[in-house]
Amino acid sequence: MHPALLGLVTIIIGVGACIGYFYLSNLFLDKVLFPGKGPNAGKNINRANQVRPWLFLAPAVFALGLYLGYPVIETLRLSVTDRSLDGAFVGLANYQQMLAEPKFWEAMRNNMLWLIVVPAASTAFGLLAAQLTDRIAWGNVAKSLVFMPMAISFVGASVIFKLIYDARPEDKAQIGLLNAIWVQFEGGALSVLFLQVLPIAIVLVFAALVAYAGYVIFRPALSGGSGILVLVARVASAALALYLIWHSLGSILGIATAELPYGEPKAWLTVPFFNNFLLMVVLIWIQTGFAMVILSAALRGIPEETIEAAIIDGANPLQIFFRIKVPQIIPTITVVWTTITLVVLKVFDIVFAMTNGQWQTQVLANYMFDKLFRANDWGVGSASAIVIMILVSPILAWNVWNARKEMR
Repeated sequence: MHPALLGLVTIIIGVGACIGYFYLSNLFLDKVLFPGKGPNAGKNINRANQVRPWLFLAPAVFALGLYLGYPVIETLRLSVTDRSLDGAFVGLANYQQMLAEPKFWEAMRNNMLWLIVVPAASTAFGLLAAQLTDRIAWGNVAKSLVFMPMAISFVGASVIFKLIYDARPEDKAQIGLLNAIWVQFEGGALSVLFLQVLPIAIVLVFAALVAYAGYVIFRPALSGGSGILVLVARVASAALALYLIWHSLGSILGIATAELPYGEPKAWLTVPFFNNFLLMVVLIWIQTGFAMVILSAALRGIPEETIEAAIIDGANPLQIFFRIKVPQIIPTITVVWTTITLVVLKVFDIVFAMTNGQWQTQVLANYMFDKLFRANDWGVGSASAIVIMILVSPILAWNVWNARKEMR
């Protein structure tokens, strides 16, 4: 059958089945199960109205159970069995094997690095784009351009950036944009400015922002009054900020003393550690548009009276932005941050399409894929899937709880 005809038949059958289900189930409910006539007509009508919403929810509940609930249970079962032993129960042996593999810990480190950089950068760039595009006449056009990468699949974006990072032999023309720029540097003043002074400045700015964020998070703990869990979270955040600041400042010496191979094209995706950031750029490029749209709506929802009052009191644009606007949209920023965090925890396509986890770029989802479909080890592969689920579930539950809280 022709694919177009098959699609049309599928739509007709699907829509017809839905209409038939709702019509016949309501007919059975009103005419057979709880008929709306006779001595108990009133009670039957009330009972039918109580049951009716579940008739509409039943197909969705069944589908969720089939496509979400069952896979979780089956994955958990597979994680405690061994394929080489005909599916015999082995307890936590697969988890022990997984924890003993260096590649798993490499994936965990990289996922943590992605978690630190991508949500922060995407949210910051999205907030910046939302603020700036609302201040210019052609802001809607600019928003469309920033949002456009959201229409591109992760694999499509990976192919685009793989071409940007492409390296050709030194005697051939460079088609990769990054190498085409790189080979123009020859070690002069501009090379030092762009490749050493500018990166050091960026690292210093990053360290300053982390220090400020750590101070803002930890400052309420100094006054006391917080619960023990909140206090622990604040102390942990401050410790993480100090760790990032220490490593940032330590990297400055490495940047300043690095001997760069000027004029030689580099295979950027094979450079350990830095290649992770090149992969992150792809996801930041895509998610910035999402963050911009949500945060732009939040900024427009800020009452004008508060901004006008700040202007009358003599606040400058930066003070208005950071002390008036940002505090009022913190809940929206948090939702955007956590939503992007969920995407980051499950990131797979970008790594698979660009490096396939080589050169120290492994992440948990790609590690799981390697174990399941390359090593044919369903035990360790399922165990890594359970780890991903455990990492995602608290953030997902918090998002749902926060959404319900906002609705109330």
